[in-house]
Amino acid sequence: MKQYTNTILMIEPVDFRFNEETAVNNFFQNKTDESSESIQEKALKEFQGMVSKLREHGVNVVVLKDTPKPHTPDSIFPNNWISFHENKMIALYPMFAQNRRDERRDEDVLELLGEKGFDAEEIMDYTSAEEDDIFLEGTGSIILDRVNRIAFAAVSPRTDEELFLEFCEDFEYMPVIFEANQTVNGERVPIYHTNVMMCVADEYAVICLDTIDDKSEKKNVVDQLKSNGKEIIAITEDQMNKFAGNMLQVGGMGAAKYLVMSQTAYNSLTPEQIQTIEKYNPIISVDINTIETLGGGSARCMMAEVFLPKA
Repeated sequence: MKQYTNTILMIEPVDFRFNEETAVNNFFQNKTDESSESIQEKALKEFQGMVSKLREHGVNVVVLKDTPKPHTPDSIFPNNWISFHENKMIALYPMFAQNRRDERRDEDVLELLGEKGFDAEEIMDYTSAEEDDIFLEGTGSIILDRVNRIAFAAVSPRTDEELFLEFCEDFEYMPVIFEANQTVNGERVPIYHTNVMMCVADEYAVICLDTIDDKSEKKNVVDQLKSNGKEIIAITEDQMNKFAGNMLQVGGMGAAKYLVMSQTAYNSLTPEQIQTIEKYNPIISVDINTIETLGGGSARCMMAEVFLPKA
């Protein structure tokens, strides 16, 4: 079992834009005055640039194109509604924003992956929790240490503690629960997704410990990472706001592995932090400025990792 895979599912946008429904608790989103045509044009260019850069490094990127109807402005972030696991299981997740629920195209995705030879046997469908306003947004909410079977989650309006525990039971992970906050207009408010403040790779973890205000919770997270031999690369809240926590380790050709992040995230890192990461793997940085600014999600959110075995 590896922590990373070299197959990634990405959704090509047809009408990407600022999503008002998610902006209520995603403080990473910023509105611009640009026309929707210009925004979509830029987002598509950034998306295609990222896909080609990943493919150049030997990453197997499976692309599914979004459909114009129903309109799903955030379809570019598939990791929030689906996850693929090595035991031939798939999970479908309940989403906070009404207009994001239409992103779920599990039949299209399974057909596409089936054509590529991947084998899925069971779907764990948690989406009915939406009826009770309970949400768990995939690997946005849950950070998996797949090798050591530990799942990390920062509780928020989009990450329900009870449902997270249910997921951990179903998929046999040990849960590590905590609260992570950011400062918005002088107030501490919950961070909408765990994956903007933490990334777990095979031998290291990039994490914004400053967001975990409770000392015992912080100690518990640190202990869990260290006890499994992870070197902790701590980032500041300012770096987190530049998406330095929203990274993903992927496999390339042969035994190659990389850490994927946005150019914004890369530019925020210190030379020491870059050196520490590159001790373990090279970095792939991608320019996705439009997507990050309006979408409030970065490189990690755009990639749904496929761990399904080949049939």
